[in-house]
Amino acid sequence: MFDNKSILITGGTGSFGRQYTKTILSRYKPRRLIILSRDELKQYEMQQEFNAPCMRYFLGDVRDSERMMQAMRGVDYVIHAAALKQVPAAEYNPMECIKTNVNGAENVVRAAIANNVEKVIALSTDKAANPINLYGATKLASDKLFVAANNMTGEARTRFAVVRYGNVVGSRGSVVPFFKKIAKQGNGPIPITHEQMTRFWITLQQGVDFVLKNFTRMQGGEIFIPKIPSVHIMDLAKAYAPNHDVEIIGIRPGEKLHEIMCPADDSHLTLEFDDHYVIQPTIKFFSGSINYRTNIIGEEGKPVAMGYEYHSGNNPNFLSVEEILEFDELASK
Repeated sequence: MFDNKSILITGGTGSFGRQYTKTILSRYKPRRLIILSRDELKQYEMQQEFNAPCMRYFLGDVRDSERMMQAMRGVDYVIHAAALKQVPAAEYNPMECIKTNVNGAENVVRAAIANNVEKVIALSTDKAANPINLYGATKLASDKLFVAANNMTGEARTRFAVVRYGNVVGSRGSVVPFFKKIAKQGNGPIPITHEQMTRFWITLQQGVDFVLKNFTRMQGGEIFIPKIPSVHIMDLAKAYAPNHDVEIIGIRPGEKLHEIMCPADDSHLTLEFDDHYVIQPTIKFFSGSINYRTNIIGEEGKPVAMGYEYHSGNNPNFLSVEEILEFDELASK
């Protein structure tokens, strides 16, 4: 569906944008693939690797509504990946986080509708479910904006959906590079916040593939959530630093013991499919009712039990120490 189409990725020089670009160029023949970001150095570095004739590099910030209007001219599909993601940085710089994650989301919505973009998928995070830190709260607000945007389209063809997933193996700021660094240096214990802590685990390529698939599935208004494995934090330490002692340092501000992707409060809206969940909109759209139980490609979903919650601690699929290392090897390819 991406052949001869124009695609825009906000925050496109990040780890997701680079992997998405690599995947699109290897599988499809887009007419234009636009990378929008505010960092000229990252754009320069990315151009050394990805310089196909269809590539376009736009300097710009999602906070700039006029620039977003210009960037989306003639665009068919948008992946909104731009965000401020570091939890401590968001706590210390709340207004900056709000400007990018909330006001920026509004600018993406308005520009997409004004330019009659066909489909928009916004990337979210497990921290947006029952948020306890500012980053999660801004991403929840962003999710709500993109879902409600389906009521703003009028006669335009534009449809919006959200993809929510957990920790990406080895991404910037994740615990994996930190554990590996300690193991390589060979000094000091591994700091663990809580011995019972768990996290969802996904490779970057799996995240990209899930987003691609949901462009074909989406009808507008869905929050898509993949079924992915969980890891115990103690098993991560064993996998990456097996010869080091562990020091329990306590849960940090804004951090959860287990991450949630489908909250119990949304159980009456949650549908379970073979390999993913869909949280249906809480609001009705003026354009008419949508049967989310059957998506565009014919997959059938069923309601979950009332009170059901999908979190990293009750996940039936946990990775062993050996499987964590296999995942790491898969992620590095």
